Amino acid sequence: MTTNQYSPLMRLVSKILKYFLLVMLGFAIAYILSTAFNALPIAKTLLPIVVFWFQKLGIILLCLLAAAVILESWR
Repeated sequence: MTTNQYSPLMRLVSKILKYFLLVMLGFAIAYILSTAFNALPIAKTLLPIVVFWFQKLGIILLCLLAAAVILESWR
């Protein structure tokens, strides 16, 4: 039994997905804390920028995940 049973693309996508979700969790915690400490104007100005970038990165990540799943199924 080998330890590297998945393709390098699948391992890369899973690692990127892990850190992407951790960063999203960090931003969610920071947003909740900023509202708790009455820094809501700063959070409201940064929220559209952060959402824009998370949407773009999420779409790219989903496309990479789909490509990795297709390549794994062909293997």
